[in-house]
Amino acid sequence: MSDDALEILKRDTVYQGFSRLDVYRLRHRLYSGEWSGEMEREIFERGSTVGILLYDPDLDVVVLVTQFRLPPRLAGFPAYQLEIVAGILDKAGESEAEVAVRETQEEAGLTIIGAIEHVHRYMPSPGACTEIVDLFCGRVDARNAGGIHGLAHENEDIKVVVLPYREAMRQLRDDKIQNGLTILALYWLAANRSRLRRKWNPAPAPDASAGAPKA
Repeated sequence: MSDDALEILKRDTVYQGFSRLDVYRLRHRLYSGEWSGEMEREIFERGSTVGILLYDPDLDVVVLVTQFRLPPRLAGFPAYQLEIVAGILDKAGESEAEVAVRETQEEAGLTIIGAIEHVHRYMPSPGACTEIVDLFCGRVDARNAGGIHGLAHENEDIKVVVLPYREAMRQLRDDKIQNGLTILALYWLAANRSRLRRKWNPAPAPDASAGAPKA
């Protein structure tokens, strides 16, 4: 949509805290070329988010985390969700890739090996939220992965969970993994696992279709 196809009539910030909620009055051009009627939309200003799937090609395991989440609990899901490492882009001058590397250390106590791969850049809820997510995949050594991590001053209490690839896929098929960022990351891994193992591990790669989620 070009700038002349949208008219913002009013914007009010009704809440400003960790995130922001704005109420817009607007109208926009229709496919017919006419203008829509005036409408009101609440927009959640979340900012930019980074997620990184941690994969050890030598052990063929993924490193996930679990921590308390209020929204799933309010929505009727378990409050403790299996997730990939993630964080918000909230430090000046820090790139998305740098956030992914830093969050890996803070949330999982691990160091990325080599360069990380950019997977997707997308909006998880374009109808209500401006949030943009950059998803990465990074190689780690999971032999000593585990324990409780996170920043005390942010009240983080994050447990590391190491799952064999096939077990992660089984939990995905059985709807035990219920957040979109992790679901997307694991489906991407199912499609790219063989390539990653050739790239990151000189050993012969197994059939990538084994254990992959069924359509």
